[in-house]
Amino acid sequence: MKRYFAIATGLLVWGLGGCAHLPGGHADDGWTTLFDGSGLANWDRIGDANWRIADGAVMADKGSGFLVSKNDYADFELRAEFWADSDTNSGIFLRCEARQKLTSAICYEVNIWDMRPAAEYGTGAIVDVARVSPMPKAGGRWNTYEISAKGNHLTVILNGVKTADAQDGKHVRGPIGLQYAPGVVKDSGAVIKFRKVQIRTL
Repeated sequence: MKRYFAIATGLLVWGLGGCAHLPGGHADDGWTTLFDGSGLANWDRIGDANWRIADGAVMADKGSGFLVSKNDYADFELRAEFWADSDTNSGIFLRCEARQKLTSAICYEVNIWDMRPAAEYGTGAIVDVARVSPMPKAGGRWNTYEISAKGNHLTVILNGVKTADAQDGKHVRGPIGLQYAPGVVKDSGAVIKFRKVQIRTL
């Protein structure tokens, strides 16, 4: 009886240990962590933004530039947690056609900018592709973007609410960029932080 109890206990411990390293204790669901609050091994720095790691997040508040993923992606789902001041000018750039000079003309830009002068392409929108109305506000708290790019179908969900749904085929593959740029008030010290970025290819 003791032998059977020991075997059963061992199997239970092995089973729990075997899934403990997976998110939520579930089987591998295909997600890859690009940033987990520590190092930037999966990213290249472009520009002079002062990216640095602090309190489990990567942040910038001066300069202008990007963190650009070392890998290119075509069809994928992306999850990103971010914190921004209300006047922060930032965004997540997708399928960029070049690595050294990212713009909304050569990438899809999912915007993070509550004070954008043209609010229809502010926070929650895909710049020049999918407008948002009314524009949600992300400033002053942690938020989650869930972004999907599958063929020419693009969707954006901010904090559980869909803000953009578009059909567009201009850009098909490329790296992902996390942006910091001057806002309406330059050198204001507005902050952008990203604390978790995950991707699942489709």
